[in-house]
Amino acid sequence: MAQPKLQLPLPFEQILRRYEREIMRYLLRASGDRDDAADLFQETWLRAYRAYPRLEAHREIRPWLYAIAVNLCRNRARDGARRVRVIVADDQQNSAAERARKTRPSHNENEGYAKVRLGELLSTLPEKQREALQLRYFGGLDYPEIAEIMKCSQPAARANVSQALRKLKTLW
Repeated sequence: MAQPKLQLPLPFEQILRRYEREIMRYLLRASGDRDDAADLFQETWLRAYRAYPRLEAHREIRPWLYAIAVNLCRNRARDGARRVRVIVADDQQNSAAERARKTRPSHNENEGYAKVRLGELLSTLPEKQREALQLRYFGGLDYPEIAEIMKCSQPAARANVSQALRKLKTLW
């Protein structure tokens, strides 16, 4: 069941409670990394909180929040080459992996492979197609919302999703 669209004026806390899980799920899938998603999640809500008093009264909340999250993901991807990665020694890495395996339920190997393969294939798509597809299927947004977030027409949003799906099917 689709949630009714929220518009201003609402207390910011109500917006946070309503959309925090949805935004986090999107960021997890879009970034592919739990730590990056957590950073992006905090930054999304911080920026939303700062901009909220200036938000136009007729603006819908959900696409506005997704636009913030998408822009942060774009920035993270663009700046990714400049980020410093910490390299962990093999013995530390193995013990950390072992601890994670013990605390996490085991997953079906095929399902794990499919998720990894999908992530690899998504990364090969052009940025606009990848974003449109992620917003549609990971975020559950409709085409008018995607068009608003991506600042394009609804037919362009549909075309990006359609082209992305076609490419994924061919590559899979």
